[in-house]
Amino acid sequence: MSTETNSQASVSISTNVNTPRYILMHENDNVAIVVNDRGLPAGTVFPDGLTLISQVPQGHKIALRDIPQGEAIIRYDVAIGYAARDIAKGSWIEESVVTLPPARELDNLPIATRKAPELASVPLEGYTFEGYRNADGSVGTRNLLAITTTVQCVAGVVEHAVKRIREELLPKYPNVEDVVALEHTYGCGVAIDAPNADIPIRTLRNISLNPNFGGQAMVVSLGCEKLQPNRLLPESIIPIHKEGEAYVVCLQDAEHVGFNSMIDSILKMAEARLQELDKRRRVTCPASDLVVGVQCGGSDAFSGVTANPAVGFATDLLVRAGAAVMFSEVTEVRDGIDQLTSRAINEEVAQAMIREMDWYDNYLQKGGVDRSANTTPGNKKGGLANIVEKAMGSIVKSGSSPISGVLAPGDKLKQKGLIYAATPASDFVCGTLQLAAGMNLHIFTTGRGTPYGLAAVPVIKVATRNDLARRWHDLMDVNAGRIASGEATIADVGWELFQLMLDVASGRKQTWAEKWKLHNALTLFNPAPIT
Repeated sequence: MSTETNSQASVSISTNVNTPRYILMHENDNVAIVVNDRGLPAGTVFPDGLTLISQVPQGHKIALRDIPQGEAIIRYDVAIGYAARDIAKGSWIEESVVTLPPARELDNLPIATRKAPELASVPLEGYTFEGYRNADGSVGTRNLLAITTTVQCVAGVVEHAVKRIREELLPKYPNVEDVVALEHTYGCGVAIDAPNADIPIRTLRNISLNPNFGGQAMVVSLGCEKLQPNRLLPESIIPIHKEGEAYVVCLQDAEHVGFNSMIDSILKMAEARLQELDKRRRVTCPASDLVVGVQCGGSDAFSGVTANPAVGFATDLLVRAGAAVMFSEVTEVRDGIDQLTSRAINEEVAQAMIREMDWYDNYLQKGGVDRSANTTPGNKKGGLANIVEKAMGSIVKSGSSPISGVLAPGDKLKQKGLIYAATPASDFVCGTLQLAAGMNLHIFTTGRGTPYGLAAVPVIKVATRNDLARRWHDLMDVNAGRIASGEATIADVGWELFQLMLDVASGRKQTWAEKWKLHNALTLFNPAPIT
C-alpha cells in the first residue's frame, strides 16, 4: 500500500480493490470515511492496524481513536458535531451519535483576510470555444428558441405548440437547435406586489434574457393574469414589439376562435423569431465568455473528496481564464461562512454575503425550521451525518480563488470572476436562479445519482464514486470516483472537466442529459404569499 497526499485528502491506495481503505481529509481529523464499494465488515484490519469493531457502509465515518461523549467529531479540520455518547476507536459513527453544533454567528467574521493562492493571479490564456455572440456582448453555447409564458394556465397550449414547432418549423431552420417553453407555476393567484414578490418576476425576466436565446423574446399570455407581459418584460428591458408586430400571443384575444387559432398564432410568431435565430453562427470566443454555474445534488460523503474538489480545481482554471463562475446554495455553505468572508476581495463583498445569509436565516425561521432541514435520507445513507459535514464538502466546489461578487436571487450577473449567487439549495430552484443570472453552462455533481438536466443549457454531471459512474454510465459525464480509488488526481479530473466544458460549450460534444433530453422544470423561488 502507498499513500498519496494532496491539499484535500490523504487517500489509502492499492491496486487490490479488496484492500481495506479509508480517506482522511485532514491530519487533525479524528474520523475518516470508508472507500470500499460495499463497505467493510466488523473485524476488518486496515494496513495501518486500525480494526473495525462494527460493520461500516461505504462513505460512512469510522473513529480513528476513542472519542469521549461531548468531544468534537472532526472532519475537514472542522467540528462537524459532538459525540452524543462515548465512541470507541474503530466504531461506525452513525448519524445518531453526532450532535449538531449551533450555526456560526454572523458577527465577528474574518473579512477579506485570506491571501489568494499565488497561481490565482496567473492568467490562463489561449483557451477558446465556439459560441454564439449576441448583440449585447454575451455568448450562447446553444441556439434555442425560447417561448416565455406569463402564467401556468397557458402551459398546455404552449406544449402543443412546441410539438408542432419541432415537427413543422425547426426542419426549415437548421441552425436552430431546439425550442424551449419557459413554463412555471407563477403568474396569478399570488400577492404580486408583496415584499419579495419581485424575486420570481425578475427571475423569469432574466431567464428570458439568457444568452442561449439570442435576445429573441416571445411571450404567450392568457390575458387576465396578474403578471402581464409588459410587467414581465418592460420595453426598457427587452422589446416584445418590433416594427408594429407584437411578439405576444394573448389567448383571450377576440381573434382566437377555437384552439387551433391559438396554435396558429404561436407558430406564426415563432417562425418570425426562428428566421432571426437561424442567422446565428458559432464564432471563436475566449474562455472568458463562459458563465458557469456549479451545483451539487444527491450529495454523499465522497462529494467533498472527489467531485467537488475536481470542480473546484476547474473553477480556479475558469477564473484564471477570465470567466464567470457561480457557486450557490445558502444552507450548504452557511456553516462555512467564515471561510467565504475571509476569501472576499473586500469588505463590501463580505458584507453582501453576510446579508444574504442573514436574509435566509430569517426566511427559514419564519417557516419554523433552520439549516438542519436541508439534509435528505439519501445524503445520510451516503455517509453525511448533518448539514455541517455536507456544507464542508459543498464549499470546495468554489475552489480557492477570491470571491469577487455576490448576487441576490433572480439578479442578472454583470461581472467576471468567482461569484456567490445566493439561492436555495433545491436543485431545481438553484438551477433556475443560475439560469436567470446568465449561466450558459452548468456543472452538477452527484453521489447518490440524479438524472437532473435543464432544457436551456447543457448540464455536465460529475459522479463522486466509481460504482455510480459504472452503473449510470450513460447518465454521468465525468467519473471523479477515480480520485478515491487512486486512478487519478484532483488535478487530472479538474483538467478533464475543463476541457470537456470547452467541447460541450462549442457543441462538439453533447452531455448525456442532452442526448436523452432529460429536462427538469423551471422552479421559481417565490417567498411572497400565495393568495
